[in-house]
Amino acid sequence: MGTPDFAVPTLEALVAAGHEVVAAFTQPARPGGRRGRDLVATPVHRRAEAFGIPVHTPVSFRADEARSDFAALEADVAVVAAYGLILPQTILDAPRHGCLNVHGSLLPRWRGAAPIQRAILAGDADTGVGIMQMERGLDTGPVRREERIPIAHKTAGELTSELAELGAQAMVRVLADLSAHPAVPQPEDGVTYAAKIDKAEARLDFRHDAAQLERAIRAFNPAPGAWIEIGGERCRILAAEVVEGGGAPGTVIDTHLTIACGDAAAIRPTLVQRAGRGVVTTDELLRGMPVAPGTRL
Repeated sequence: MGTPDFAVPTLEALVAAGHEVVAAFTQPARPGGRRGRDLVATPVHRRAEAFGIPVHTPVSFRADEARSDFAALEADVAVVAAYGLILPQTILDAPRHGCLNVHGSLLPRWRGAAPIQRAILAGDADTGVGIMQMERGLDTGPVRREERIPIAHKTAGELTSELAELGAQAMVRVLADLSAHPAVPQPEDGVTYAAKIDKAEARLDFRHDAAQLERAIRAFNPAPGAWIEIGGERCRILAAEVVEGGGAPGTVIDTHLTIACGDAAAIRPTLVQRAGRGVVTTDELLRGMPVAPGTRL
């Protein structure tokens, strides 16, 4: 049970390990394509079909038919990774060993929708992935296995790919011997919630510290993309470095698009993208869109 690219390595690992995957559940196809008019199947849908696995796309599990179809599979276990639908208790209880979830954080820190981005934004040194026995609460279930990795200077995209592979292998190890991976209740202390990313958060506010803005740029790469306005045109910032420099927050302080922030430091973008164009270096951008020192962004 999964939907985006994050879930694909887990599906592939299950097949490679020789498990009988009786069905794949994923979100229904959504409008997409170049003009946004074609219905585009999810990454899990496409990969499952390539494996010849039957695919189900219920809108929810509120209907009796959806629940009965799931129960009729008589599955030993349901493997869940970024599915995106709430699973009622009848679904959680249907498989013989319940539902196991691949969650991209070190629980109980960052329960919820955007654990990877929130860990980067908060400046966490480490994150990881856990194999959680699902229950009704929001990511409250006991954890069977956990893997930890440093965040370093990774973007959300890079960290997501790394955690997806790590979670896939962890899931295979757990399924190979459930008794060797008992479900351990989460600690009561240290609970935080990873709220869904609001697109409004992606506009950079230079009243914040430079280090905080650099983390935001990494957390919002690739989506929704941190951005600023230059001459009324939106410009995405995909990478930047923290450098020395002061001035009124939001002021360009040199010819390299270095921007003063709310502390005694500045942000210097290194990879940028104008609307409808490709990703370029800042020097390449400035050759076609000069930004004079003293400009306020």
